[in-house]
Amino acid sequence: MIIIALLLILVASFLGILFLKVRYKGILTVLAVFMTASISGLYAIKVLLGGNIEFILSGTYVTGEIPLRIDALSAWFILLINFTILTGALYGLQYMKSYRKQAINISLHCLAFLGIQTSLTAICIVQNAIVFLFLWEIMALSSFILIIFEHYRQEVIKAGINYLIQAHIAIVFLYIGFIWVGVRMHSYDFKAITEFSATFPQLTSLALFLCFFIAFAIKAGFVPFHTWLPYAHPASPAHISGVMSGVIIKIGIYGILRLILLIHTDFVVLGVILLIISAITGIYGVMLAIIQHNLKKLLAYHSIENIGIIGIGIGLGSIGLGTNNYLLTTLGFAGSLLHVLNHSLFKSVLFFAAGNVYQSVHTLNIEHLGGLVKRMPHTSVLFLISALAICGLPPFNGFVSEFIIYTGLYKGMLGENMFPAFVMLSSILGMVLIGGLALLCFTKAFGVVFLGKSRHNSHNIPVEAGAGKLIPMYMTTVLILAIGLFPGFFIQLLSEPLKLFTAKLSSPANTAAFALNISETIKYIGWSSIGFMALSGIIFFLRKKITNLHPERLEPTWGCGYTGETEKMQYTANSFVRSYRKLAKPLLSMHKKELIFDTTFPGKSTYETAPNDKIEEVFIDIPLKNLKFFFGKFSFLQNGKPQFYILYGFVFIALVLAIPYLYDVIKSFIAFLNQL
Repeated sequence: MIIIALLLILVASFLGILFLKVRYKGILTVLAVFMTASISGLYAIKVLLGGNIEFILSGTYVTGEIPLRIDALSAWFILLINFTILTGALYGLQYMKSYRKQAINISLHCLAFLGIQTSLTAICIVQNAIVFLFLWEIMALSSFILIIFEHYRQEVIKAGINYLIQAHIAIVFLYIGFIWVGVRMHSYDFKAITEFSATFPQLTSLALFLCFFIAFAIKAGFVPFHTWLPYAHPASPAHISGVMSGVIIKIGIYGILRLILLIHTDFVVLGVILLIISAITGIYGVMLAIIQHNLKKLLAYHSIENIGIIGIGIGLGSIGLGTNNYLLTTLGFAGSLLHVLNHSLFKSVLFFAAGNVYQSVHTLNIEHLGGLVKRMPHTSVLFLISALAICGLPPFNGFVSEFIIYTGLYKGMLGENMFPAFVMLSSILGMVLIGGLALLCFTKAFGVVFLGKSRHNSHNIPVEAGAGKLIPMYMTTVLILAIGLFPGFFIQLLSEPLKLFTAKLSSPANTAAFALNISETIKYIGWSSIGFMALSGIIFFLRKKITNLHPERLEPTWGCGYTGETEKMQYTANSFVRSYRKLAKPLLSMHKKELIFDTTFPGKSTYETAPNDKIEEVFIDIPLKNLKFFFGKFSFLQNGKPQFYILYGFVFIALVLAIPYLYDVIKSFIAFLNQL
């Protein structure tokens, strides 16, 4: 019944979007998103409160039975998807008003938006390999349509095609994994993966996991499979960037977690691999984020960074499974699952804020921005709160999940096995480095974009975004604060998903360890955060009262003995991180473009830096350049002369006829040699 209701909503919405006027298409999309989210969300909440839901569809001769299972892991991701998609739809309703003249594009955009919500939700429920691949393809194509909304821009089309190609590379690895299991187990049910790993050696199971991991890592943005992400995020509309970072890349995390529940292998080795890859991902992502000039590209690299933090939690939990350690298992998976939610919240707000800035001043070049805090106070405050949250500072949500992961890593260092302990120590150092660099990056981003004066003369006077954009941002910010102030409630919601992982332990009896070491500590974090906010409020209240006793005077800002153009005396985004850039130069790829005059009275000089991704250069740009050079050697074959193309046809037919004859001749010759 529930499936029929959802299908009716989708069919009615699709038809309505096609035939309604442009102004109503977005409203219908938001209503459809809300109804779909409400229905699936009710079932997800029911599961999180205890229990599982399972349907078995008869399917077809090709697919066989199609099991639909909602367990606690599915429920957690369904709720996360619903909230992010809903706030993205509400924001997009206002954001897309400036594109209403593009009626066909708006229709495709709305249809793809519903397609992405449906496919993401269904992926979390369906556990049949063929149907899963079909839904994954729908998700990839829907995302592609959403990314290329402004298809008349060359960089947008390039980003979309880049995404589509890499999405299908991921699908190839999914095909390999599912075919491997299907051929061996003669079943497309996900349970066949468990049977496969129980039947074959651990090394084979690990190879199967890595095959699936590559597919999910491409979607999630783990290094070195991340190269599509920094292009797709800036090319998309702001609400799509928020949804993409909030939930689309997280479906890769869901796939990894689902596979860990299904497979039996050496989890210590698996955990170490995940920790190493994730630490590299987090550090590399934030290192590249710092040197970006495009605000949305900066945020995109921070998505890679946070995927690394989530991966560290998963690696920690996997080592806990391998060592039969209840505490490490719980801390690792609790931290990663909570950070999945946290990242979807603060990154959505950050991308929405970037969208407000773009539609206000029509640029995302950080070097051209500045002084927006006076013109856009709401956007500025919301951006600042989310920036503090993404840096892992209290009293916001990012601190809670990172604290749990830190605690797990410290506990894991006390283990008897030296190599995993060393990897955990390295992961701690990696997370410390990530946190410090994130602070540097967002100090630059907020300071240069919102503080000071405008660094570029713009014809557009910045104005604050309307209530339609700010309301979903405030909704999300309230949740950011709620997790930071009352973390115990959200940790409690994770109890059912965590039971799925601890059930894999051979003796999951030491449940008191988690309650003793985490629940009480988390409770104190909440109270400390509330106290911190109360103290801050009292200080600001007293400051307001004291300053009101003195008359206000407006004076020009001291110009350090020079009363010239103060906007040119500010830090630029590039100069702010110059010291860091010089230190990190061996690990980064920076292209400089400068024009300097050495005459006594120089004219105008220019200096530009273009940051590049060194991994992308090594693994994609250079191989493609060499491949293009190789095929260029055969360009003479395509010379535009019809007689040559006719000749190619005759040569091809001659080869087709000659090959069987040559095969018989070679076969006879080999037989003759054998007789000798």
